[in-house]
Amino acid sequence: MIIVVDGMGGDNAPQDIVKGTVEAAALIEHTIILVGDESSLKTELEKYKYNKEQIKVVHASEVITNDDAPVKAVRTKQDSSMVKGINMLKSGEADLFISAGNTGAIMASGLFILGRIQGIDRPAIASTYPLLGRGGVSLLVDSGANSECKPNNLLEFATMGSIYMEKVLNIKNPTVGLVNIGTEETKGTTVTKAAYDLLSKSSMRFVGNVEARDIPKGVSDVFVCDGFTGNVILKLSEGLAWTIFKLLKQKFTSGIIPKIAALLLTDKLKELKAEFDYSEYGGAPILGVKGALVKMHGSSNANAVKNTIIKGIPYAENNVVEIIQNSVLELEEIITSE
Repeated sequence: MIIVVDGMGGDNAPQDIVKGTVEAAALIEHTIILVGDESSLKTELEKYKYNKEQIKVVHASEVITNDDAPVKAVRTKQDSSMVKGINMLKSGEADLFISAGNTGAIMASGLFILGRIQGIDRPAIASTYPLLGRGGVSLLVDSGANSECKPNNLLEFATMGSIYMEKVLNIKNPTVGLVNIGTEETKGTTVTKAAYDLLSKSSMRFVGNVEARDIPKGVSDVFVCDGFTGNVILKLSEGLAWTIFKLLKQKFTSGIIPKIAALLLTDKLKELKAEFDYSEYGGAPILGVKGALVKMHGSSNANAVKNTIIKGIPYAENNVVEIIQNSVLELEEIITSE
């Protein structure tokens, strides 16, 4: 397998991208190609010992930044690390592409270069959501690609999320919940009510509506919603986790006794912090495009890069894109029966 990593994407590129790539390479046997400014990437690589046959560099003279307009950047910056890397995925030179760059540009590249899977109306971002105190993760789809959706889009998200959950995260016959303002079948907007009907007719293990407060409890394996709602849930959770740890730090450093207590609880506090740490869970796949495309958090550190590479491998190895394509036929039957 050949994995292509955008060496220039994200807030911490190229330093953490290169470091994380080297750390991942030491744990796998696959070839990794870093795409970006050759001089910068090789300068960073010189800091580490690594198998030079395993990690290679492909030069790209341009970079798509977070300030660039996504569609325009994809069309005009043809020699950018992102566009060049995704073109390698399309041509078959690579099996997996990973980037921490401009989310809008990654989505646009996926659509314009790779194209949608036939029968999928809109691709979606699927983010892992940690199950605190229980271990493991659930999947939140969509978490930011589509601010407004139609009922059939939510059905597509559920189908793609279920396949990814089973083939990549090894959860057999995963449950699916529809994010809503109440658990009753009659609650929600016209869109969510119609989506409820579609999901009920599918072969998936649909458990009904799920309220946001139940998402951290992991009441289902896949949570389905529009990208606006999903992104708010994700960012609120990140902010809440950061606030809780800041508060704990204040409380445990406010006197001698709290400091002693903190010392005694050091291992447990580290475990708790690890459960909240996004860098442990890898990146978010872009589901619905014709290629294994993964988006990392924009501020990904080396640990996040390493985990994204390692945890992204099953996405390509298990032919998830092909399985989604084959599952579209069932969706068409459900939608046309309405």
